[in-house]
Amino acid sequence: MKIALYGRNFSAVHQPEILHLFHILDSNKIELVIYEPFKVFMQETITIKGDVLSFTSYQELMSHRVDCVISIGGDGTMLNAVTLVRDSGIPILGINTGRLGFLSSASKNELNQVFQDLLAKNYTIDQRALLRLETENGLFGEVNYALNELTIHKKESATMMTIHAYLDGAYLNSYWADGLIVSTPTGSTAYSLSCGGPLMMPDSENFIIIPIATHNLNVRPIVVSDKNVITLKVEGREENYLAALDSRTEVIDSSTVLTIKKENFKINLIRLPEQDFLKTLRNKLMWGMDLRN
Repeated sequence: MKIALYGRNFSAVHQPEILHLFHILDSNKIELVIYEPFKVFMQETITIKGDVLSFTSYQELMSHRVDCVISIGGDGTMLNAVTLVRDSGIPILGINTGRLGFLSSASKNELNQVFQDLLAKNYTIDQRALLRLETENGLFGEVNYALNELTIHKKESATMMTIHAYLDGAYLNSYWADGLIVSTPTGSTAYSLSCGGPLMMPDSENFIIIPIATHNLNVRPIVVSDKNVITLKVEGREENYLAALDSRTEVIDSSTVLTIKKENFKINLIRLPEQDFLKTLRNKLMWGMDLRN
């Protein structure tokens, strides 16, 4: 089996788990390819046996023909891994060393069982829909998609902004707010949730439009089909605003028209046995928990 390992710098407290991970990989004779910046960082801290290959880009990852990508870290690390996997179809397994780790399939304390299941192909694949952002100036280049959400936000803290929204060219609403989120079902448990958006099943084939700190008391999140094309136009006193795809941010001005569509490809996430979306909601978000019962 050939695995690509993706991660970012980690604190010393996680060193024992990383060492244990490499011991498992070595004892199972798993061929390894490591994200180059992560490899350089680890070599300053731990000893990596043998001449391990590395990658820095989507093209290099594709050339190695790996069976899966393992992301070590939190949800932010996993979202970064998605930008390298792109449309390759390579499945991603998240091992959480952060706090919540909602997208991650396994915790750092389950490494032995994780690799038993992985090597035995005892897992299922969750296909997650993405959204795609289109602009005339090619904002975000080739990585103009998001697994969680697109966020439009004011750059300065002093004034609100107005965001005019359209569905398939028909006027939807004007949002007087600090910003606006367009979320996928996967992103419904992320920023969308903290702004009052609903929880969505991952395969629900919808977008959620959620205003951030809206000044209109009668404006609430709305769920629309992901077959719709959403167009956003920004207006306000400031010259520049922020547009973010997951954790990546660019500066835009009021002349930028943002078009959001469903992406043509999906991301494959590895789901291990005894795991499902509803169980994750209960265990990680304490959904439905009542201390009185």
